[in-house]
Amino acid sequence: MEKKYRVHEFTIRMSRDQKRFEDFLNSLEGEVIAVFPNVVPRWTLGGMGAGVNLVYVIEKTK
Repeated sequence: MEKKYRVHEFTIRMSRDQKRFEDFLNSLEGEVIAVFPNVVPRWTLGGMGAGVNLVYVIEKTK
């Protein structure tokens, strides 16, 4: 049996897109195998920080 996977790229800003990301995950037909964040450096008031600008979602399809 051959397994098939789909990779979705989801641009996100977690402070405002949390509900949209949740709806996206719930709308997937297959099983979510992994979620990989793309972490980028950001300047904050306290110095260097990190943020997520997009996530990759791996979906196992039937």
